Amino acid sequence: MIRPYLLSETNFEFLQKHKYELAILPWGATEAHNFHLPYGTDNYQVEAIAEESARLAWENDVNLVVLPNIPFGVNTGQSDIYLDMNLNPSTQLIILKDLITVLNRQGLKKLILLNGHGGNNFKPLLRELGYEFPEMFLSLCNWFQVPDKTLYFENPGDHADEMETSLMLHLHADLILDPSKWGSGKSKKHRVEAISSSWAWSERKWSKVTEDTGVGDPSKSSEEKGSEMFTALTKKLAGFYAEVDALNLEDQYTD
Repeated sequence: MIRPYLLSETNFEFLQKHKYELAILPWGATEAHNFHLPYGTDNYQVEAIAEESARLAWENDVNLVVLPNIPFGVNTGQSDIYLDMNLNPSTQLIILKDLITVLNRQGLKKLILLNGHGGNNFKPLLRELGYEFPEMFLSLCNWFQVPDKTLYFENPGDHADEMETSLMLHLHADLILDPSKWGSGKSKKHRVEAISSSWAWSERKWSKVTEDTGVGDPSKSSEEKGSEMFTALTKKLAGFYAEVDALNLEDQYTD
């Protein structure tokens, strides 16, 4: 069954008669995720989250369309990890500009960039493009910052951790190796206190930080945890889309 809120599934006959108000652009990455998760983890996750949250919104009369996912992200700190694919931020800027040019020219003035990869830093790019396209509403949402992870998961982490492993157990358990092959996700901290405390920043050199590419212990992951978070997350995103869909771009702010 065709889902008209997914551009890749809809058709020209439908689009002769229908104009959308809001576009969602999922953006993932292709990289190692500990020993046990597939290289496409970020893409599987952000695509599923985009599709389900859009379904919920569409069924509540939100006039949106999900664009095809961009499957490569910024992996400059992982240049020596085999087949971790990299797009430089400057390349992302060019891609975004081309896509926003299409949307703007065709009268689709609202775009939410749904980011699924921590290495992607879209804020400065959207600032630059917002300056160039002042008539466009450009918004960024990092889906992994939406849920309160402590409500669902016991172990902290930010890559191939308990959250990502649980979510993938819910979405694609068939692509995950047996738990006996999961790495510990143990990682090293930076010797500079300001950087390890996160009030200063330096890019992590991934192969120096972790032996299995994971950051966070996945051992307590479960499909049930992933399902619970996925349901809450997509519902919350659907509400966000509804607000943006209804937003008057000439009256965005309140007292």
